[in-house]
Amino acid sequence: RSRAGMVHQEPARAPELAVPGAAAGIPEVRLSRRRWAVVLLFSCYSLCNAFQWIQYGSINNIFMRFYGVSAFAIDWLSMSYMVAYIPLLFPVAWLLDKRGLRLIALAGAALNALGAWVKLGSLKPDLFPVTVLGQVISSLAQVFILGMPSHIASVWFGSREVSTACSIAVFGNQLGIAMGFLVPPVLVPNVEDVDKLAYHISIMFFITAGVATALFILVVIVFKEKPPHPPSRAQALIQSRPTEEYSYMQSILRLLRNANFLLLMVTYGLNTGCFYALSTLLNRMVIDHYPGEEVNAGRIGLTIVLSGMVGALISGIWLDRTKTYKQTTLVVYIMSLVGMIAYTFTLSLGHLWVVFVTAGILGFFMTGYLPLGFEFAAELTYPESEGTSSGLLNVSAQIFGIAFTISEGQIMDHFDTRAGNLFLCSFLFLGTIMTAFIKADLRRQRANLDNEQTVSKPPFNPCCPPAVSSGQC
Repeated sequence: RSRAGMVHQEPARAPELAVPGAAAGIPEVRLSRRRWAVVLLFSCYSLCNAFQWIQYGSINNIFMRFYGVSAFAIDWLSMSYMVAYIPLLFPVAWLLDKRGLRLIALAGAALNALGAWVKLGSLKPDLFPVTVLGQVISSLAQVFILGMPSHIASVWFGSREVSTACSIAVFGNQLGIAMGFLVPPVLVPNVEDVDKLAYHISIMFFITAGVATALFILVVIVFKEKPPHPPSRAQALIQSRPTEEYSYMQSILRLLRNANFLLLMVTYGLNTGCFYALSTLLNRMVIDHYPGEEVNAGRIGLTIVLSGMVGALISGIWLDRTKTYKQTTLVVYIMSLVGMIAYTFTLSLGHLWVVFVTAGILGFFMTGYLPLGFEFAAELTYPESEGTSSGLLNVSAQIFGIAFTISEGQIMDHFDTRAGNLFLCSFLFLGTIMTAFIKADLRRQRANLDNEQTVSKPPFNPCCPPAVSSGQC
């Protein structure tokens, strides 16, 4: 599908044609070359922010010893991301609707860099509160990042590439988590000398701060509010709507009255909440069965996320080709449950290579589910803002993530790792059943199809025969 091919298939060269529901004619539809730079840059600063989320949890035992705090305190450094998102979603979603995408991008990239620099002030064992402050600032940045993939995809990409673009945007976040599992165990070895440990931690913090700052500068230069022309007919309809017709609170109320979206919101929260709990507690799980294997614990986490990135990209391409949102979501959910069961019963076998295999299968489907949820929500809730629908999905994920992380941590402390993972399996089973009841009400697809038909059948022009009635006579 070349760019020229895309424009030919969505010409929209007749703004004078009225479209039902639009206050005026549809603007010209055209794809912008900048769209790839925008989505890749977003992926990069999302990557950096996700790295900061998991960089403590992936070497949980080392930071426990360095700061002299409990495992639960280090777990809260990861859970701070979840806690911050819940109350701040609605203000940020309102800001997105009122001030636009560029401001949200600047705020997210700036807070991400600021949090990274604050952490550089926490390189002594008695400065744990400073590292908490830095992590809280980074968690604020996440509020401006996490719900953006589907919004960026819709605003910048055509109807035949929107799911792929959403997958690329989610891809960056997942790559950041992968690097958060891989890099900290390599940069921060488990040495006894506290001064040497502080030196190794400082290297990791300096690299993170430098990268975050460079990405903020690039966002200032490259990131634009929206392309000169809408990329799809669905987006053209939204842009042609008078702003006074849109009410943010009414939009939220409409979403909360959408039964299919509510089901998706709960099932997305269950699946992603399990992923958050698994990511946060992975180091503890692996060390419990394989003492001294911090580096391999990070590699297992890397395997989960890398395979999930492949799953996410395949899911996005598949959706763009088939538009089978309900069927694909249900199959991926079932396979997430199967993967979680396999991981649960192979973790304690004593063979690390088996854990790598089952973790890879689990990650392919569980992480691959993330862009599916965003895109399915955009379909079920069109023409509501993708930032609002994605934000509500993420609120659900944060709430379940906090509950699952705390609960599984307590189960692991009082029983064992298998009991904790079976706890997660039970909720994935519940989510699978609920997913089966979601109806595939694909509103965005209908909008694109209806308006293609409208343009292909222009209204009768009495000044010339219908065969040549194209606005030229």
